[in-house]
Amino acid sequence: MEKISRDKIKTRGIERFKKSFGYSIEGLKYAYKYEQSMFIHLIVTTLVIIINIIFNVTAFEWLITFLAIGMVLAAELINTAIEAVVDLVTLEINPLAKIAKDCGSAATFVLAMMAAVIGLIVYVPYIMEFLGL
Repeated sequence: MEKISRDKIKTRGIERFKKSFGYSIEGLKYAYKYEQSMFIHLIVTTLVIIINIIFNVTAFEWLITFLAIGMVLAAELINTAIEAVVDLVTLEINPLAKIAKDCGSAATFVLAMMAAVIGLIVYVPYIMEFLGL
């Protein structure tokens, strides 16, 4: 097999940009199809968008909720990548593999909890107003 220079692979241009964009879409498709957590995050994302519309939240609140959503989805994708690389290296039970997978999952969990707190901060005033409290 002929070796390909890294310089050739890393050339810049519109074709490389289009390929990179396509690879990103493939990653999203994979995560949606095979990662249960990503599916759940996308359901929550849809609910947040609907709630934002119902409560007619401010532009700043849209920004904050979208930043929280983006961080959680990105963390889930990074966690998926970590799991894939660990599985590529070994499928055997290994304490270091467990640490890598658990910490990747914990990162997603921490961001998801932060997003939930952000949701409470944004939505509780609207809910209280709706309930007349």
